[in-house]
Amino acid sequence: MKLYGSLTSPYVRKVRVLVKEKGIACDFVVEGPSDPAGHVAALNPLGKVPVLVRDDNEVLFDSPLILEYLDSLAGQPLIPRDGEMRWQVLRWHALAQGILDAVVIRLLEVRRAADKQSPEVVTHQEAKIISALKFADSARKGPAYLVGDRFSVADLALGVALEYVDFRFPHDWRDRHPRLAHWLAGISTRGSFAETTPPGMERSLDAPH
Repeated sequence: MKLYGSLTSPYVRKVRVLVKEKGIACDFVVEGPSDPAGHVAALNPLGKVPVLVRDDNEVLFDSPLILEYLDSLAGQPLIPRDGEMRWQVLRWHALAQGILDAVVIRLLEVRRAADKQSPEVVTHQEAKIISALKFADSARKGPAYLVGDRFSVADLALGVALEYVDFRFPHDWRDRHPRLAHWLAGISTRGSFAETTPPGMERSLDAPH
């Protein structure tokens, strides 16, 4: 299998973390949607990463779908197959996905020329992020993991999302939510997170918040 994606995309990083957690054989091809090689544009009609090409040449895109497919291949599932725990894990994943979407929209807006930016868009997306972090802090139950007593896609997705907040929208959320910050500090020590840290993120994670 081949996974196409950029090093800094948090959606791609989610898939890379799962691949490493489960020891799945999957080649990572560094390519963005606009790269001259053109694989992403040819494989995904939406022109987005990540894109997964299976061994039978079938193509999958959209990170939640790719995560669920890869999780089904082998080993103990990181997305429970059924029952209440499944819905709890997927709810956390949906929250994390929403955080990522808001950070990306904000980032694209602030990168526009100053006279083209919409302060309302920036403020609206920041409010979403702040609200989601408050919810995550209040909804978190266990000291180590979000659902049950072991690592799941809930932890994977929220961990990636919070580190992306640090990377692209650094602010003092740790001061407001120290319990959530403590949880992230534990999740971030996993090898799968360390091995997929995007270039440049190391500095943002080491900087005071």
